[in-house]
Parts: sequence; C-alpha cells; structure tokens
Amino acid sequence: MSPLPLASYPVDRRAHLFDVDGAAHLFLTNGSRVYGLPDDDASRVRAALGDTDTTRLDRLLVEFGLDAPPYIEATPPASFPTRALSLAVAQKCNLGCTYCYAQGGEFGSAARSMDLDTALASVERLFERVRAGERVNLAFLGGEPLANREIIVAATRHALQRSQATGADVGFSITTNGTLLTVEDGAFFEQHGFAVTISLDGIGEVHDQQRPTKAGRGTFERIVARVAPLLAMQRRMQVTARVTVTPANLRLRETLDGLIDLGFHSVGFSPMLASPSGRGEMAGDDMMEMLRQMIDCGQAFEEAVTNGRPYPFANMATALAEIHRGTHRPYPCGAGGPYLGVSAEGGLFACHRFVNDENGRLGAIDSGVENDRQRDWLAERHVDAQSPCRNCWARYLCGGGCHHEVIARGRPACDYIRGWLHYCLQAYVRLWSKHSDSFITGPRPSEVAVG
Repeated sequence: MSPLPLASYPVDRRAHLFDVDGAAHLFLTNGSRVYGLPDDDASRVRAALGDTDTTRLDRLLVEFGLDAPPYIEATPPASFPTRALSLAVAQKCNLGCTYCYAQGGEFGSAARSMDLDTALASVERLFERVRAGERVNLAFLGGEPLANREIIVAATRHALQRSQATGADVGFSITTNGTLLTVEDGAFFEQHGFAVTISLDGIGEVHDQQRPTKAGRGTFERIVARVAPLLAMQRRMQVTARVTVTPANLRLRETLDGLIDLGFHSVGFSPMLASPSGRGEMAGDDMMEMLRQMIDCGQAFEEAVTNGRPYPFANMATALAEIHRGTHRPYPCGAGGPYLGVSAEGGLFACHRFVNDENGRLGAIDSGVENDRQRDWLAERHVDAQSPCRNCWARYLCGGGCHHEVIARGRPACDYIRGWLHYCLQAYVRLWSKHSDSFITGPRPSEVAVG
C-alpha cells in the first residue's frame, strides 16, 4: 500500500490525526471538525487512537473541550419530501461508450422516450408538497436527453409556471454528451440558468477511445464545436465538464488543464467503479494512480490560489467547501430520499442510475413513493448500517459511496477516497492559514485552530 493510504488508514472511527508541515491536526468524525493540536496533546491523542480502552480518547476530548453531542442521528429518517427529480427523457443514445452504466442509454430494455404526460406529471409530483421559499431541482438525463428536446422544453416551462404559482424556486440541470447541442439549446439554458454538464473523458483521441459513436467514430472535435457557443455565452448557466476515469485515461492533469483552457466553468473527475460489462472498471493499482494524479491536480489548485489565479478543479473546490462547512451526512447523496429518478415510462427509482433496476425501485409517478420501500431503503443505506463504513473516520464526509456502485461491486475505492480526503484536509489547513479570504467563501469556522 502506498504512503497516503497508509497515512489515512482508519485507526479509530471517531477521529483521524494528520500532519501539515510538521504540525499535528485532529479531524473529529462527529461534526467533521478540524483542530490544530500542540505536540504534547497530539502525542496523547495518538496513543489513545485505537486503544482497547475506548474511553481513553473520549476522556481526552472532554479534557480538551472538544466533546459534543452526536451530529448524526443513529435512527434513519422514515421518509423525505421529494425536492429533486431527474427525468430520463430519452432512454436511448447515439454513442457507444465502452463503460456505459445505462447499457447504451436503454437500461437493458427497448429504447424509448418519455411522453409529455409523464413529464408534466413528474413536474406536478415535484411541486406536490413544496412551500413558498423552498427550492426544488429538475434534471434531464438519458441516454442522451437532447434526443427528446421538446419534452425538456415543455417540462421546463411547466416547472416555471408551478414555481410562480407556489412561490418555490426551481433550478434546472442537464447532463449531455454534447453531440446534439445547438446554439438555440444554449440560449434556452442560459435564459433559465441551467447547470449544464458535458461528458468528456479527455482531450482528442483519449476521449474518442472511450466515447465513440455506435459506428466507432470519434466525437471530441464534434462536441467541442457544439459546446463552444455555450462556453462563450454562459452567464446564468454554468457549463461543466465531467470526466469518467478508467484505466485508459489516467493522465488527469493533462485532461484538466486542456478542458479548463477550453473555457469550462469547472471540471470534475469520477472513477468508473461499476459498468454492466465490467469494461473500464478501476482496480486497486488504477485507483492508486488516480489518487496520485488527483493530488497533482490538487497541488496545482493550491499553487493557483497562492498566486491569486482561478483553477476550476471541481473535486478540490467541493471537498474544501464541505470541510469548511463541517459537512456531515449519513448518505453520500440524496438518492432514495429527497432525490429520485424517473424512468421514461414513469417509474420512480432511487436515482438516475437505478432506472429500471428493481434494487432501486421506489414507486411510480402516478401513485407516488411507496413509503415502506423508501423507509427500508433509508434504513439499509444509512452509512452506520454499512460495513466496513461504520468503523471508518471518513464516513460522514464520504457517506458510504455511490449506492449503485456499492450494490453492483462493493467498495473497491475506499483507500482512494480516504487518501483523497486526507490530502484535502491537509490542503484545507494550508490554504486556510494563508489564504482564508481567497480560496473559499463563507464564515470562518470557529473550530479551526491552525498553528
């Protein structure tokens, strides 16, 4: 095992001790809090971590004034109001990506498109119990959602009408392969402030090898040409690049800098952990190389901040923001709770990745969420009900990993995730101590003591 995973290995579920330029710092799982420690106190904590006498660390936290009631409820919620829906408006696709979780966009069944009635009923369901001042989000996915452009436009306009009628705010997003984009699409997304995510897996041939057409032709140049007008006009909308990482495209810094140079608002990486065919899945050595590459990108982010330059590396910005807020959560995302996916025929699923998968079926648009199934889902997927998560210091930052990937393949990425979070904690302390006003927004957290 390489040094970073060793340094981030879970010794105690309650805390993680890490060094920054020779100074000890303590991350407390409860509340995701970060503290600087004098050397003597750090030595005492180090001795207490993992001690068979589990009260030893608890007593030290009381002595240091760092104890706190639990931030996470041990009992999972029975239900959530729906506040975000993703509509699989087109369960079909014009590409032949080597690893597609949606099996060519069709989710293992015949290609189909969502009809108008289902789309409008989904919007009604989204606004069903919303109150004035609350915010909901409507997302469009596929397959390739722009293969059913008319439904996207109709659902967006209906959502805006419901927003005006209820006093609730609504946000919009779309994830697209970019091959069907038009200038008119860009104008529509800009008008309504869409978050637009473009799937791009590298620069030039690197992308083409992973995301060709069904006939095997490259798509990079075509996508860049179609995205260019959106990058030029983005003001209200934000155009982000999402890179799926496989063993074939691990030169992340080259990809990151290339996509930033094209003008993307931000760029993020996600490892391919579970594909229907097994193609493109990341294994242990691949994950360690990805960790090294991610840290290289993170160090470029730190350098940019130090020199007052923007560097829109989404993974780093998100991690720093969550550490800054003290984010602590029992789930990795809203899937199965406030966020649900809608299939083309109107089934309700835990998220867009579970469309047509019985493991994640939670109801239907016409009849609503099945409360018993949602309650069971929330209980089973709670991070403290997961093994080995319940014994990991990073569990409330990680949330236990993508539900779909975990159910399909287990947890091959735990060392990578902990190694990345360990580095991000170090980077957070470094940047906060020197650049607190420039690298992140929000109030200074009173918990952090640096130096």
